[in-house]
Amino acid sequence: MQSKNNFLKRGFTLVETIVAISLFTVGTQATVLLFSKIMKSKAYSMEMGKASFVVSRSIGDLTKYIRKARQSDAGAYPIVSADDNELTFFSDYDNDGQTERLHIYFTDAEDTVYMGVRNPSGTFPITYASGDGETIKLAEHIVNTTSDPVFLYYNKNYPGDLANNPVDTSADVSEIRLVKIFLKINIDPNNAPDNIQQETFVEMRNLSE
Repeated sequence: MQSKNNFLKRGFTLVETIVAISLFTVGTQATVLLFSKIMKSKAYSMEMGKASFVVSRSIGDLTKYIRKARQSDAGAYPIVSADDNELTFFSDYDNDGQTERLHIYFTDAEDTVYMGVRNPSGTFPITYASGDGETIKLAEHIVNTTSDPVFLYYNKNYPGDLANNPVDTSADVSEIRLVKIFLKINIDPNNAPDNIQQETFVEMRNLSE
């Protein structure tokens, strides 16, 4: 009994103290790493949520512009050109009574979707100058690849005719009645499995038959 009490009074040996400190240090480091990982994951999720919200709002705006596509003020056909990652058409996007030419395009070098705007001339006969007069950023952090284009186009026989839809690009603009917008979002392209995808179909009302 006396021997046991003497052992308890001696406390930890140097080796035991070193082992205890090492275990405490390892445990602390593991806790810090876990906490850091959780915080990074939470921050990533929040930023992805913000980016997704902005893209969703931009798709909503773009949907309205495409739905209202109409003849230009000079009498040109509503759609100018339609390709995988680029669509040009006429629409009064800002409700000012004039029909602007809108040029929607995706540049993978910047992971961004832009909208170029060209107003009609104020003189008669009305004309539209070449190029974009103003460029507006619609969506950032877009990671679409060549295998998932931003735009797909469908003719008047869709969905009954799946063999000829979506139509080939560069599309024959006279065939287009429906446009699909598809965007993949990621603030960090290295996290490819975590892409958020958004898509919608838009009917071009003034081309409906």
